[in-house]
Amino acid sequence: MGLVRSLCSFIVFLSCLIAVYGQSTRIGFYSTTCPNAETIVRTTVTSHFGSDPRIAPGLLRMHFHDCFVQGCDGSVLLAGPNSERTAGANTNLRGFEVIDDAKTQLEVACPGVVSCADILTLAARDSVALTQGQRWEVPTGRRDGRVSLATNVNNLPSPSDPLAIQQRKFSAFRLTTRDLVALVGGHTIGTAACGFFTNRIFNSTGNTADPTMDQTFVPTLQRLCPQNGDGSARVDLDNGSGNTFDTSFFNNLSRGRGILQSDHVLWTNPTTKSIVQEFMASSSNFNVQFARSMVKMSNIGVKTGRSGEIRRVCSAVN
Repeated sequence: MGLVRSLCSFIVFLSCLIAVYGQSTRIGFYSTTCPNAETIVRTTVTSHFGSDPRIAPGLLRMHFHDCFVQGCDGSVLLAGPNSERTAGANTNLRGFEVIDDAKTQLEVACPGVVSCADILTLAARDSVALTQGQRWEVPTGRRDGRVSLATNVNNLPSPSDPLAIQQRKFSAFRLTTRDLVALVGGHTIGTAACGFFTNRIFNSTGNTADPTMDQTFVPTLQRLCPQNGDGSARVDLDNGSGNTFDTSFFNNLSRGRGILQSDHVLWTNPTTKSIVQEFMASSSNFNVQFARSMVKMSNIGVKTGRSGEIRRVCSAVN
């Protein structure tokens, strides 16, 4: 019953959020113009997930990277020289083929109706559900942006950011510290390249550089990420549960097994530590808050009405 009450409160929250942010996205936006839109996206993501489960965290990360650069307008999907996709922070993004596949099918079913930005937003939600996380209602009605520049990719949180910098980057989009902790909890699925954290597991003499890490875990990371490697090997961000959307990521933080420095600080800072402890104790609290925070994030700088366009192909403007 507690989860039911939380979900009911969440629906009320959606209505309030849209009113506060002044956006015209809404649940069921395509109910008459393309009633099978969400089903088509979900079926497409499910099909690709069946072939490669790594696509789930890839789509979730891509949505995050889209929204933090010029808002959730699908600009990260645009291809070409000097586009967002060419920026260093985006070179390892995965899942473009999933969005293209869904768009192709939607153009057959409902030509010129469903935006690429909405497809990406729905795909991120479906990815969480496929990894045993909670589903939530996604307000839709975004339109696609026409500008995508690598030089605009400058506000994405970095794996080495201290908490104060992370808070500044999130608050710039009216996302609270609670939103920050919940959204970083998305690291319960997915991997990180060794190059992002080898400075924590090796010092100049080859020994452990960060004594605050679980010292029994460090040898495992050193084996997976050799000091003389090229840094491209990847390691689960949630050790032991990297394919399941659950709260074990927060448990690992409490044990000194946070892989990235930016994750680790959520446990060492008193403000965020209390939120981490709450999510550790209650998976329903985490799931409901993650859904709320995702909806808030997915309404950052959306284009609606006469702004933007509905792309015929997600990788190119009309």
